Amino acid sequence: MGKGVIAKKSICSLVLLIVICITQIGCWSLNELTNLSIVLATGVDRTTDGKLLLTIQIARPSAFAGGSEKTSGFQENNMWVISGSGDTILDARRQLEQKVSRRIYWGHNVILVAGEELAREDIKLAIDFFTRSPISRENMWVLVARGKASEVLNSHSQLENSSAQATSQMIRTGVGVQVNLMDLGRMLASRSNPVLPVIELTPSGTPQGPGLRENLPGIEPGEQKLPPAHGEITLTGSAVFNKNKQVGWLDMKETRGLLWIMNKVQKGVVTIPSATEPGKNISIRLTGSKTAIEPHYNGKDIWFDIDVQAEGDIFEQQSTEDLSNPEVIQTIDSIMAEEIKGNIENALAKAQEEHRIDIFEFGESFRRKYKGQWALLQEQWDEEFSNAAVNVNVRANIRRSGLTTKI
Repeated sequence: MGKGVIAKKSICSLVLLIVICITQIGCWSLNELTNLSIVLATGVDRTTDGKLLLTIQIARPSAFAGGSEKTSGFQENNMWVISGSGDTILDARRQLEQKVSRRIYWGHNVILVAGEELAREDIKLAIDFFTRSPISRENMWVLVARGKASEVLNSHSQLENSSAQATSQMIRTGVGVQVNLMDLGRMLASRSNPVLPVIELTPSGTPQGPGLRENLPGIEPGEQKLPPAHGEITLTGSAVFNKNKQVGWLDMKETRGLLWIMNKVQKGVVTIPSATEPGKNISIRLTGSKTAIEPHYNGKDIWFDIDVQAEGDIFEQQSTEDLSNPEVIQTIDSIMAEEIKGNIENALAKAQEEHRIDIFEFGESFRRKYKGQWALLQEQWDEEFSNAAVNVNVRANIRRSGLTTKI
């Protein structure tokens, strides 16, 4: 019995020791958190005097505190946006540390935005510091801003706590390309041609809540009596890179074509015109797709076959076709296939004729099939790709008409 009592006391002592350790660690973490400036978004631009401008979006501690009072009908300005410049990003960070009272912490950074001018110069200048930093997140999204990254970070989201979180959520929906820091680093190391999502500010209503005017570039306090038009972050396409330098853009339809080619379309909407009623449309929600690319080489010519299979359900019909008629569904299948094919061919034309670089990783599929020949063609692959014929075949299938009752 004595041994049993001693064993029970030992177990109780051990449990008590663990509880004490956990509570002490928790207090240390909480105390440490109060000394950090939590960065949610980072932007890098080239200044007119040749410096790098580092802009960070920091979460205001009071904005995320529970139980804080908010003015009825208004949304708090949750972010503090501040910039510093230097010859390198580390130099710019040192300048920021002269303005920020807490240690700058990138462990929660969700987006890294490169300004257009810097992206055209060298995207590596925007990411090198972060790829080396042990604190930076490898899964942060990397984007290009049309214009200045600093202006994009100075925007406000009406739904999320920050524009950084709003941007991250939009990227996750799959409407555009998705490239994180680790992906981009690998692409640049392999000398491939990256394609990054593009964001810009578009007019979208007016800001609501105290202090939001300070988040609108170019607006001086007291300049306008009425709230100025609010700039909302919008995904508007993709930025095309030749190795590490941006060389052009893809619009949203061309971006969709890129995603079809690269087998990265799993959901979304395809809207097609009615075959019988001009001006009327039918919207189809995608339920699945698959793309296969087959390269061919006869020692002289290179060509590719792209086969796409897409399935979807009709979710909206403006026209009056009888969707219970199999022939009508077959017609819709054909029109849907042509719409997808058009997006693909537009993206191909942009890459082959305007940019003249392989942005679809066709070179990788060619290398896997023709390893010996790849060694001879690798150095001039972009030229070979630009001259290659590409055959596109799309098969679409409507699984459900979605019609339950006639309206």
